Amino acid sequence: MELAVEMKGITKIFPGVIACDGVDFSLRKGEIHSLLGENGAGKTTLMNILYGLYKPESGSIFLNGKEVYLRSPRDAISFGIGMVHQHFTLVLPLTVVENIVMGTKYGSLNLVAGKIKELADRYGLNVDPWAYIWQLSMGERQRVEILKALYRDVDVLILDEPTTVLTFQETEELFSVLKKMKSEGKSVIFISHKLNEVMEISDRITVLRDGKVINTVNKADTSQKELAKMMVGREVVFRLQRPEVRIGGVVLELKDVSCLNDKGMVALKGVSFDIREGEIFGIAGVAGNGQSELAEVITGLRPLTGGSIRLLGEDLVGRTPREIREVGVSHVPEDRMDVGLILDMTVKENFVSDRFYKPPVSRSGFLNYSYMNELAKDLIQQYGIKTPGVDAVTRILSGGNLQKIVLARELSSNPRLIVAAQPTQGLDVGTTEYIRRLLLEEKSKGAAILLISEDLEEVLSLSDRIAVMYEGEIMGILDYDRANKDIELVGLMMAGAERLG
Repeated sequence: MELAVEMKGITKIFPGVIACDGVDFSLRKGEIHSLLGENGAGKTTLMNILYGLYKPESGSIFLNGKEVYLRSPRDAISFGIGMVHQHFTLVLPLTVVENIVMGTKYGSLNLVAGKIKELADRYGLNVDPWAYIWQLSMGERQRVEILKALYRDVDVLILDEPTTVLTFQETEELFSVLKKMKSEGKSVIFISHKLNEVMEISDRITVLRDGKVINTVNKADTSQKELAKMMVGREVVFRLQRPEVRIGGVVLELKDVSCLNDKGMVALKGVSFDIREGEIFGIAGVAGNGQSELAEVITGLRPLTGGSIRLLGEDLVGRTPREIREVGVSHVPEDRMDVGLILDMTVKENFVSDRFYKPPVSRSGFLNYSYMNELAKDLIQQYGIKTPGVDAVTRILSGGNLQKIVLARELSSNPRLIVAAQPTQGLDVGTTEYIRRLLLEEKSKGAAILLISEDLEEVLSLSDRIAVMYEGEIMGILDYDRANKDIELVGLMMAGAERLG
């Protein structure tokens, strides 16, 4: 079969890290080819080279049989290559239409908006062309990224974790789009940590580990279990054993909590529940039903319009995020890039970004760099973070290692309450397993955990109790046994078709 893309002997080196080590990769015309590997395996780096963002130390790239030199994304786009990045490349103060036409020649924005609307209707990626990006949910922002690539009518489309913030229905619609592109002779490179999706959508699958190709296989010749083992180099446990932990007293209590979203519309409507010591309380629901706002009101990032929030009987309403952290609340935000970390700071600086103002990190206004270095070294070792060193700029690390930095900072303060929003979103199976083990360990230590996740399997497997949210309301709360026995009921509640009394 004729090749659309061939990459030979691609090597890329960052300070202290060989991201791609002599990688060979090929993409056939009319093929959906998946790239698998742990975070930091080199998948995104390899595709950034194909998209012209990085220049390799060595290796060659051939498009349609001819060698090309891609010096920038503009070159890649001119050859019909488009890329949707895992971490959004949108300008928040601009509108959807302004973001999509950025870097292109266009006439009337109204005409462009009309074309965007046609694409959105055609592919089921509904979004208001005139909305500002900062007003959109994470799922809506992902749709904009996909529309931006579709608008350019590419022949080769690179998708880096495109379904991370999509609902099941949106994912199915996206797969229909990809299959249609394939039938038209276009080619797709699909990067995902979700093995079930890879097995559903792929023709061939290439597995990378530590910057090297482990194998390229036909989908028909492999299984999820075999792929996971190739990725990690060992057997992976998909469903962990939940430890028996004695549930203690109430740590967090919400009563009739309401708030508005960034558009000034009601996001939470009279939400009430409590979480106890040693309990994981899961929130299930389709993206955009108030989960993000729930995490923000508890951690002081969003004001309430009604109701009360108490931690160990102490009122949290009106307190600043710092004051809330001081009384024992840790927060793993869903957006680790923009909210969880300061990417232009070093690894060691991010470890203390929540405590830089007090001893032992600082004294009399001066930072204690000796302490910061030792703390960073300990946390890097304890959490298995892959980094060139404590002074490495955080931006260069992979998504999995970025999330480990967030978790190391948040858990090292011995919190009474952990608000974990999408803690494994966009991560590979090995890192996902590791983070779920960390949460279960914190549960064993007696921490109360609010787990907000769009991965229903994650919520069902980890949570002691599960609340289902729809349009800002709690549709019902189920215990572990009932939720896992009656998944159909959970699905109906997520769709707003069923409510428990």
